[in-house]
Amino acid sequence: MRSRRTLIAGAAIGVTALALTACAPPAEDGSGDTNEATGSASIAVSVGPNDFISYNGFTPETYSTYNSAIADQLKTGFTYFAPDGSIQDNTDLGSYELVSEDPLTVEYTISEDATWSDGTPITVADAVLAWGVQNANLTAAETPLFNSVSQDLGDEVPAGPQGELDGKEFTVEFAVKNPDWKIQTWMLDPAHIVAEQAGMETEELAQAILDGDAAALEPAAEFWNTGWFTNPGELPDEALVPSSGPYKLGSWDAGQSVTLVANEEYYGDKLAPQNAELIFRFVGQDAMVQALDNGDLDVIAPQPTVDTLAQLEELGDAVNILAGPSLTWEHLDFNFIEGSLFADNLELRQAFAMCVPRQQIVDNLIKPIDADAVVLNAREVFPFQDSYEEVVDASYNGEYDEPNIEEAARIVAEQGAEGAEVRIGYSAPNPRRADQVALIKSSCDQAGFNIVDAGSEDFFAPGGTQERGDYEVALFAWAGSGQIASGENIYATGKPQNYGGYSNPEVDAAWATLKDSLDPEVHLAQTKVIEELLWADLFGLPIFAHPGVDAASSSIDGVERTTTQSGISWNAYAWSSAE
Repeated sequence: MRSRRTLIAGAAIGVTALALTACAPPAEDGSGDTNEATGSASIAVSVGPNDFISYNGFTPETYSTYNSAIADQLKTGFTYFAPDGSIQDNTDLGSYELVSEDPLTVEYTISEDATWSDGTPITVADAVLAWGVQNANLTAAETPLFNSVSQDLGDEVPAGPQGELDGKEFTVEFAVKNPDWKIQTWMLDPAHIVAEQAGMETEELAQAILDGDAAALEPAAEFWNTGWFTNPGELPDEALVPSSGPYKLGSWDAGQSVTLVANEEYYGDKLAPQNAELIFRFVGQDAMVQALDNGDLDVIAPQPTVDTLAQLEELGDAVNILAGPSLTWEHLDFNFIEGSLFADNLELRQAFAMCVPRQQIVDNLIKPIDADAVVLNAREVFPFQDSYEEVVDASYNGEYDEPNIEEAARIVAEQGAEGAEVRIGYSAPNPRRADQVALIKSSCDQAGFNIVDAGSEDFFAPGGTQERGDYEVALFAWAGSGQIASGENIYATGKPQNYGGYSNPEVDAAWATLKDSLDPEVHLAQTKVIEELLWADLFGLPIFAHPGVDAASSSIDGVERTTTQSGISWNAYAWSSAE
């Protein structure tokens, strides 16, 4: 399980729960029941300024809302998230049936017509590749072969998918009662391409994965890890990037846009795109509304600030404003890597938490957009969810609701940390996060810290600030979809999205208990345990749940916002020019 990191301050990770299935789901009203793109219109959308990274959106470096907005259009899965976070079946790809709860066993059937855009059938071998990619037990020199954002599937499904490798039916048997089994990723990347690049036959690759033959798999893993990375503006050879979804990669203008074209070989009845081209433009947050107004963009996911909302309202009937709650939340995470200021010093973490003006941040930056906004005091549940108050009451005592500068200063002095530099890293430029850092500096400098705005354009880039650990505190968001167990990938020891290196065996055990149950009461009980431990350790500070404010030109039909990490482009296939 994993969460998607969102680099913008208006989605929902940078990144609480995950999106385990890929791209555009069928419309709830059944629109799009044709396998031809209507007209030749291009529709332009922007979800932010960050450039495209890779066709492979499943590595820790590429699994962000920016990159996934594009990559998710190229691939599909057995399920998808509806706008409210509920799980829907994608019958275009196939079907599945739970045949046993003990052990948890699921039978999958891939549609006979399901093919990659190059004409290659989608088969069990593709499911085996997806399992292998997420199997940390496939190792070389004690390191997982595949640099995947999700690495638990080898333990959760020890035997892997069982079926004829060139066939359309497979069965999986879980070793745990995974409560998120419906959204497990069983379709990801084209096995025939990975095999070809490794000098293997497709079924040979799949069998090597099932056999755990790490030596044979090293070339395949090397390609999967790095082969789809390219220089900006240079798409991979078309033969290397077939699509199983409604769109294919078309062109890439570095720093400007990526154009997707309708997949004319798409096999389904519901996901067929209603536009011939979908253009993802890389537009800064402060320029999106103007670009929408002048027609350079048709759909936007801007940073929801007071100014942005006011600018959109000024456009009147020319735009449709799509506002509502989201499953994205802003947070400050400590760096626990050895040598960091806060790594082995709970007292200093407490002092920092005491001086962060969370209520002021919400009052100044969020309430003007959402009058009902509150300070967030949990990580796995949201204020608009029924269990929120119960979880918070059981796990948090309110000690960090308001700044206590005097006590924070006493701790800083006691620890001999007066003037200690605290670099707050985030993906810049980002006006709202810059404002948050300014408010934190105004407060925490009084306690004796020296807060430094360490926002940088490469914060989340491969080899960037976060990967290097060049920060004391990270400021970003996790974008979720209401999954039950995805937070383990963030908080458990050694997990791929546990970027700061936090570790607590009690937290690990609580996640293990939660994941081995289908009982909502067990999930609730363990969530309380996890939240209490994370507060006691001060893993970090939740700040607020993001208000969602997207917008679309009134000349575009079919645009529908979502609370989930899939973002505004979740149903881009259904967008069309209004008649």
